[in-house]
Amino acid sequence: MNDPSPPARRTEAHLGAWALIFAVAAFAVVAFAYVGGWLAPNRLTPARMVNQFQLNAGTFPGYRRNHAKGVCVTGYFESNAGARPYSSAQVFASGRTPVVGRFALPTSNPHAPDSSVPIRSMALRFALANGQQWRTGMNDMPVFPVSTPEAFYELLKAQQPDPATGKPDPAKLGAFFGSHPESGPFLAWVKTAKPSASYATETYESLNAFVFVGADGVRHPVRWRMVTETTDGGSDTGKAGDPDYLEADLTERLSQGPLRWHLLVTLAEPGDPTNDATKAWPDNRRTVDAGTLVIEHAEPQQNGPCRDINYDPLVLPAGIEASDDPLLPARSAAYATSYLRRTSEEAHLPGTATAQPEARP
Repeated sequence: MNDPSPPARRTEAHLGAWALIFAVAAFAVVAFAYVGGWLAPNRLTPARMVNQFQLNAGTFPGYRRNHAKGVCVTGYFESNAGARPYSSAQVFASGRTPVVGRFALPTSNPHAPDSSVPIRSMALRFALANGQQWRTGMNDMPVFPVSTPEAFYELLKAQQPDPATGKPDPAKLGAFFGSHPESGPFLAWVKTAKPSASYATETYESLNAFVFVGADGVRHPVRWRMVTETTDGGSDTGKAGDPDYLEADLTERLSQGPLRWHLLVTLAEPGDPTNDATKAWPDNRRTVDAGTLVIEHAEPQQNGPCRDINYDPLVLPAGIEASDDPLLPARSAAYATSYLRRTSEEAHLPGTATAQPEARP
């Protein structure tokens, strides 16, 4: 058979190129549909996770679907270069990095009393000089109750209030924990946990594992925590009957000077689980003091600098990577869904400035 003429060859080439483009586009559509759950109606999706938060506590337009009640803070991180041998991230070079943070309660109700839950959270965004960012969200508890997104979703369902009582059904919660023995360490902690009187007195744990990557390319599985320098628990004066004492306490403390936490990084040893946030690492693991977080100012979240920040734990600078913990991508996806919902709602709330879409580094 004779070779095709040059025009015919060009036509075949063009058809081949278009076929490739259509094939890639079709694959992308199918992949997107699968991720969205459209081709698998029973598959857990970020929307279903966020919907369950709303079923449990109601929908409050313009607010986060979890950690809805909080306060913005600003300050800086002063690195002492102690973590520099383990991570090439610029944040660990000697010097200061600006920080915008947020203290909050793990509740979907922005009007919940501060005493309603025993857990407090700290979220931070480090703005590195090279334009990269590091975002992290931590809680003042030693372990997470479950190890997978699916189990967390089932826990949320078990916590959904019974319409007859307005409270979760104890039988459903008992059945859930009975079938999830990995929740044992969390349940042991929560039995003795009491709501603290101050954000300032708490130590905040990453819970999830991450990976530090050094300039030499060596990878180091890590967890971190922010350990407070504040030892004064504060007075309970004015807190009895006050549903919003945490923000008032923080503002009062900052009027007297900055608050400080030390960023302590724990390095894993072989065999330490990096994919299970229900398991604490042994206390004898090597820990490095990476520097000091200094919080200088607090502002209400309605118009404060943290309002429009999505504290996505997978916004990471070069030198820090995600581990194999399945909770991390689930958190990232759910945070994005929550962010899109609340910012679209804010655009329609009277007297509220429109949130600006974030640029992901």
